[in-house]
Amino acid sequence: MRLKHILYPTLLAAGLAGFSSCDKDFLELQPKGTQLESNFYQNEEQVYQALVAVYDVLQWGTSGGYTMKQPLLTVASDEAYAGGSDASDQPSWVAWDNFTLDPYITPSSGLWQKSYSGVYRANLLLSKIEQVPGLSEPVKARVVAETKALRAYFYFDLVRFFGNVPLITEPIPNSELYTQPQAKPDAVYAQIEQDLNDARAALPTTIPAGEKGRFSRYTATAILGKVIMWQNNNARMAEAAQLFNEVNTSGVYALQESYEDVFRPDNAFNSESILEIPHSSKAAWGDWNWVNGGEGNVAPQFVGPADYSGPTFTGGWGFAPVSLELVEAMEGDPRFEYTIIDGKKLKEEGATYNTRYQNTDYFIRKYAPLAAYRSTVGTPELNWPINEIEIRLADTYLLEAEALVRSGGDTNRAKELLNAVRARVGLAPVEPTLENIYRERRLELATEGHRYFDLVRTGRAAAVLGPLGFQANKNEVLPIPQQEVDITNGVLKQNPGY
Repeated sequence: MRLKHILYPTLLAAGLAGFSSCDKDFLELQPKGTQLESNFYQNEEQVYQALVAVYDVLQWGTSGGYTMKQPLLTVASDEAYAGGSDASDQPSWVAWDNFTLDPYITPSSGLWQKSYSGVYRANLLLSKIEQVPGLSEPVKARVVAETKALRAYFYFDLVRFFGNVPLITEPIPNSELYTQPQAKPDAVYAQIEQDLNDARAALPTTIPAGEKGRFSRYTATAILGKVIMWQNNNARMAEAAQLFNEVNTSGVYALQESYEDVFRPDNAFNSESILEIPHSSKAAWGDWNWVNGGEGNVAPQFVGPADYSGPTFTGGWGFAPVSLELVEAMEGDPRFEYTIIDGKKLKEEGATYNTRYQNTDYFIRKYAPLAAYRSTVGTPELNWPINEIEIRLADTYLLEAEALVRSGGDTNRAKELLNAVRARVGLAPVEPTLENIYRERRLELATEGHRYFDLVRTGRAAAVLGPLGFQANKNEVLPIPQQEVDITNGVLKQNPGY
């Protein structure tokens, strides 16, 4: 499977396109797949196409609304506000920003649909692969491993976003579409861990240059470590530390010498990248006819300064203006200029832009709309070739350090990891306390979508986000989309407080 197959899965326009309609929820989409089962999965090429279809869902950010994970989770934290033209622009973003979410005004539909579409595609492939004629054992083993790791990824998002969710691990008949009960999170975690351990045993340790974007053993290992950390059980922190240690000492990865280089679009899949979701400016769906199908990358367009005119950037839509709290936290930090765009400095240099709702004059820099990468095909706003780096080495360094401290493990190792991240940007060593590790995660990973999950998993969300409206024992999860509750006639139970 070459990179072009991952980036441009035009095959979806044929056999598998029916799975990605944004106007239908997951349960309604399932029957469409059964029409293809008699004439698909007939050879190795079709197996690869089906695998690409599972990977494809990683790229979705506009199915069921604008639900690009990095900026959306940044808004959900204390790192940014909703922004946009006014309080009625993207109401689901505003609702998560100030925690006025309800089952109707919420980003839940897109996040639910995306993850269950990925689960469905994975389940279908796993159910069919054994019957494919002429498929070699090495190819089959790797495809099964990748598919299980992807299913685990999607279920990890589901359990983090929603808590109690249906646990479906095989295609189900039409008569059972609306009767799937919710599983307890522990059952979902157990399935995720089983899938990831199965995958780790069969995935390759490295990915060839022509296949970047596929999961490796260490991608699955890093996800598994995060799954254990998310469960917040100190008795398992030593286990998590060991998993991250496998990644961090593998010899496959290295911190980039320059912090700036981590995020350069022309430095994609660099030595620090563990899980990176590719985007292209050459895909056929980069226009308004396809935006609600989930395809294309609109995140840079969302976060850029509105109507910007000047060097370096191009005009964005002014969403997710960086909070003054984050600006203050990063003041004087060498990572500031590569994390945050200072609008006042831009204006001093002759640039102009329009201020919008909740404007702070500070904007997200890491995946901003860079003029040099503006697409010349399709609709440029929807076609940004800027990848999403979801897991990188600095993240796993700091998670290993945290797990070591919380388990009473090797504090010298924890100190080494923490200060390796700091040394990269010229900061002096500090002691490996949880406070210092949490602070470093906030600064190193700012606006990358980690802060909200970090606050929730460590039990700090109510204290930090309470002034913004966060309610303990409610806002740790999102409401389940009301249409999902309705279509099952109440088989799905709404989350408490919603």
